[in-house]
Amino acid sequence: MFKIKLNNMLFHSYIGVFPEEKKLGQNIAIDLTVKIKSSVTRDDIDETVSYAVFYDKIAEYIKESRADLIETMAFEIIDLIKQASPDKIESVKVNLRKLQVPIDGILDSAEVEMEA
Repeated sequence: MFKIKLNNMLFHSYIGVFPEEKKLGQNIAIDLTVKIKSSVTRDDIDETVSYAVFYDKIAEYIKESRADLIETMAFEIIDLIKQASPDKIESVKVNLRKLQVPIDGILDSAEVEMEA
């Protein structure tokens, strides 16, 4: 078993509960960790899964999604990644951060971490 990680992927999204978030959008950051069931025994892409495919699937999902909650987005990303290669993937973990949070306070981001 080994892990593939994609760290701090940055996207512009229209996620949020408030009308301003849906209209203006905001930046989000995503970390992805994918546990692969087997190990690599030779230098062959068929021994693993392509992290480029993971990135492309997430980018397309973010482009189309109009979810209200970051929890929904994280869950749907996990499902999407698992479907990419169900016979090779053991588990998927997503950390999703909203980088501009519309609350009255000082903070860098709001984050949800989900694993399945």
